[in-house]
Amino acid sequence: MLHKYLLLPLLASYGAAVTISVAKSGGNATSGLQYGAMEEEINHCGEGGLYAELIRNRAFQGSKKFPSSLEAWSGVGDSSLSLKNLTDPLSTALPTSVNVKGSGTAGLSNVGFWGIDVRPQKYSGSFYVKGSYEGSFTASLLSSSDKVLATAEVASKSVADDWVQHEFVLTPKEKASDTNNTFSLTFDGSKASSGSLDFNLISLFPPTWNDRPNGMRRDLMQAMADMGPTFLRFPGGNNMEGDTIQGRWKWNETIGPLKDRPGRATTWEYQETLGLGLVEYMEWCDDLGMEPILGVYAGLGLSGEIVPEADLDFYVQDALNEIEFLTGSVDTEYGALRAKVGHPEPWKIRYVEVGNEDMLSNGLESYKAYRFKAFYDAITAKYPDIQVLASTIDLTLPETAGGDYHLYDTPDNFVSKFNMFDSFAPEHPILLGEIAATSPLNGEDIDWNDTHFSLYPWWIGTVAEAVFLIGAERNADRVIGSTYAPFMMNLDAYQWSPTMLSFNADPDQTARSTSWHAWTLFNHNIMTNTLPATSPDAFGPLYYVTGQNSKKDSHIFKGAVYNSTSDVPVSLTFEGVGRGTKADLTILTAPDPFAMNEVGGSNMVNSKTTQIKAGKKGEFSFKLPNLSIAVLTTN
Repeated sequence: MLHKYLLLPLLASYGAAVTISVAKSGGNATSGLQYGAMEEEINHCGEGGLYAELIRNRAFQGSKKFPSSLEAWSGVGDSSLSLKNLTDPLSTALPTSVNVKGSGTAGLSNVGFWGIDVRPQKYSGSFYVKGSYEGSFTASLLSSSDKVLATAEVASKSVADDWVQHEFVLTPKEKASDTNNTFSLTFDGSKASSGSLDFNLISLFPPTWNDRPNGMRRDLMQAMADMGPTFLRFPGGNNMEGDTIQGRWKWNETIGPLKDRPGRATTWEYQETLGLGLVEYMEWCDDLGMEPILGVYAGLGLSGEIVPEADLDFYVQDALNEIEFLTGSVDTEYGALRAKVGHPEPWKIRYVEVGNEDMLSNGLESYKAYRFKAFYDAITAKYPDIQVLASTIDLTLPETAGGDYHLYDTPDNFVSKFNMFDSFAPEHPILLGEIAATSPLNGEDIDWNDTHFSLYPWWIGTVAEAVFLIGAERNADRVIGSTYAPFMMNLDAYQWSPTMLSFNADPDQTARSTSWHAWTLFNHNIMTNTLPATSPDAFGPLYYVTGQNSKKDSHIFKGAVYNSTSDVPVSLTFEGVGRGTKADLTILTAPDPFAMNEVGGSNMVNSKTTQIKAGKKGEFSFKLPNLSIAVLTTN
């Protein structure tokens, strides 16, 4: 626990009374600042993340960087396991399979993603097998003491010269005492004609969100649904780029049957299955009512590889093909492909971002010189209704182009950027695509080689984020929306912290961070337009934005107090809101600046909502303590 933050004197202030008068009109007529989610490689956890698959290394996928292995697998009894690249593999995408050889009870066992949660519910599984076998298979969930938690007999349909898929259902009758459980698949080795069988794509799913096949973990989707995000930026940042040009995220390799998805080596130091692909992202948006913000590859590898201008047309056309796949009618080539994989109705895409952080890896010069313009011109020409966004604001934006600004910083620096967007031009809207307060001491630089800044968001950082978001919302005609990034982290295997949601194999222990509570409060009180406010006091220690929601006919105040020496009394009036008007005032606080919501722990954020009435002159009077976040909405 860190207790050495240097609260900069320039930000320190006494908690003097603040009088705020809000005009009836004259603010920014906007759709309000949106709060979304960022798939900054949501599977920072070796795919033990939002994607609900329970079997780790299910298809033995590998690459030059991460060769195929038997990670997470072991033989049952005296069975021997060996990886093989057969002349007739399951598919060209999945060339490597496992051969299981043994006498008597033979088989293989998987430990899952650092455990398997077992409770009374339906688990749907499948596997492919090749080899002549006339017996039956047994699929089981077992405890660490080998207690059978669920089992199913699967009649063999396997043959000597072909791959045959088998399906099964496991239904435990009780909840396991912990997640130290395994999955096993066994058969009678004496009945296998060649003494062994080949297996591939062994899969097991618990119930998923909206019961989608190949779907998402319910507890994590529920936490997102409760937050109410309005958009999703995908397929992540560095995940999209990869280390090399060849290692980029290829959208066409992420669609269709799982057996046709080859996987890829990610920059986050593991092999990705691509089970969570382009269609799953769009279904995710559908399920949570989020607007998709599509990222397209822009010719940069994180190793510093850059597509030359003469070779860029292929990648521009690939982006156009991807957009057509998502939005084209079934009469188009790629719209027909979308229908073939189960989605005849087109989706709507309003935002496309070209690349990710192209100012990194020596990419800015080529991005400014030719890469961004090539994509912008082509996308705008074919899809004039799409808002094209640059992946940085470190360039002169052409015509209607927008930009993307990322901020990982210390609490004080977040607060110092409160007025950052006041001078930005509405003609070039900005997306805040990755935002998070990180844990190095104020006044110290972030060590980017240490990706474990802080295990969880902590309260003083959350309040600083709120101040920055309030500054952005004051300029909602210039700022499209903001996302916290990265969004999720599996504590058993992660490459980055902190994140909005933290979890392990046990859904009951998922932690909704302190920042989750603040962003959720703001997101459930979106303004349709801001309203100008006057106050004799400058911003600080109280930072605020005022507006209204015309759909609900309510007036809204959002505020945060950062580094005050005492409570801040507030007197707030809205022009046209008179005496006796009721309002709900919600105030978030925490026990101390360093409070964190930990996996398996209790919620440290105190949320208190009270109803107050406007006084004789229509004033709402209340006090906000130091390091608090507040929203007032009139009824």
